[in-house]
Amino acid sequence: MESRLPPIGPEEAADADAVEALIDRAFGPGRHAKAAERLREGRRPIPGLSLVARADGTVVGCARLWAIAIGEAPAVLLGPFAVEAAFRARGLGAALIGAACDAAQRGGHGLVLLVGDESYFAPLGFAAEPARGVIMPGPVDRRRVLVRALRPGAAEGLAGAVRPAASLPRASLRHG
Repeated sequence: MESRLPPIGPEEAADADAVEALIDRAFGPGRHAKAAERLREGRRPIPGLSLVARADGTVVGCARLWAIAIGEAPAVLLGPFAVEAAFRARGLGAALIGAACDAAQRGGHGLVLLVGDESYFAPLGFAAEPARGVIMPGPVDRRRVLVRALRPGAAEGLAGAVRPAASLPRASLRHG
């Protein structure tokens, strides 16, 4: 199999069904019971910041970002991210996450939150320690709540309930 990664670009409205099908294949129906899903219900991912990877015109990977607040701190929720089985273990997931974080930073965001395994996400800049005071909606393994600061000091003193955010940083408005 070719080792070159497929190109990554913004998710388009026309990609929604393909992205949902990919996420369903990757996580199964149980994904709708996860605490992070409470933050996504009835909402759309941030336009211009949510990404897809395409191979021969087909969506083979995705990483979605959602506007949230942690207490009073604006942030973005990363997830779900998924990669087709044939493209796994090639670095595409890490490339999607890195590109999504870069897009969030360029969009004026200072903090990314996700729920995942620290052993996978730590090399990508995520850590559980700064998220100790973060309260997710619904049950979650607190060790899996991770944050990545996109600017110095963004995760200092981070605490409070996570909730959907109604607005985006001004720099992100050009993406929506």
